[in-house]
Amino acid sequence: MSILDSIQRQIPPIHKEGYPFIGGFALASLILFWLWSPLGWIGTILTVWCALFFRDPVRVTPVREGLVVSPADGRVSMITMALPPAELGLGDRPLPRISVFMSVFNCHVNRAPVAGRVDRIAYRPGLFINAELDKASEDNERNSLVISTPTARIGVVQIAGLVAKRIVCFVREGQAIGAGERFGLIRFGSRLDVYLPVGTKALVSEGQTAIAGETILADLAGDDPSRAFRAN
Repeated sequence: MSILDSIQRQIPPIHKEGYPFIGGFALASLILFWLWSPLGWIGTILTVWCALFFRDPVRVTPVREGLVVSPADGRVSMITMALPPAELGLGDRPLPRISVFMSVFNCHVNRAPVAGRVDRIAYRPGLFINAELDKASEDNERNSLVISTPTARIGVVQIAGLVAKRIVCFVREGQAIGAGERFGLIRFGSRLDVYLPVGTKALVSEGQTAIAGETILADLAGDDPSRAFRAN
C-alpha cells in the first residue's frame, strides 16, 4: 500500500448535503484572501471544519434482533423516564429515554437505532434553545420518527439546538430501514432522543461517548443485563 493510499484511507467521505456549504466556505475564503490574507487563513480553517462536520464515515453495526444502537455520534447526556412527544403516538406514560448530544465537532449523520419499518414521521417547529437542556425535548424544533420492529415500536427524535437551524430527513413513511442505516442529518449541533419500551434498561452511562450505528444503547431482548460503569 502506498503512502497516498494510506492517507486516503484516513480521510472519511463527505456527505452530499455538505458540498454546498463547503463550497460556500471555500469561496468566502478566497474573497477574504483577496481582502486580507490573515482573514483568508481563518476562512480556510473554517472550511476544513465544515468539511469535517459533514464527514460520513463507514460504520460497522452489530446486527442482532433486539439490539438498539446509537443514532448519533456524541455524548450520552441524559438517561431518564420521560413522556414521549404526542406526535409519536407512543402513549401517555413515561418511557425510558436516552439522549445523545452532538457538539459542532461531531459527525452529524444520523443512523437508525433498530431495523424495522418507518411507521411515522412528524415534524414540529419550535425554538432553538440549548439542546443539552431537558426542556429542549418539548420546546425545540424537532423531527420525530417511529420505527416498528417485530416486537416493539421505537421513537427517535431529531432535536435542533442553539446553533442548528436545519433538520434533514432522508426516509419516508412506510420505508424499511436497517439498523445503522442513514436516516437524517442536523446542521449544526443538536441532540437525538431515543424512546424505548417500558422496562428496557440502558447499557450505556451518562457522560459516555456514543458512536452512531455502533454503540449499543439497549437490548430489547433482555439478553444483556444492566452494566456498571467507572470513569478512569
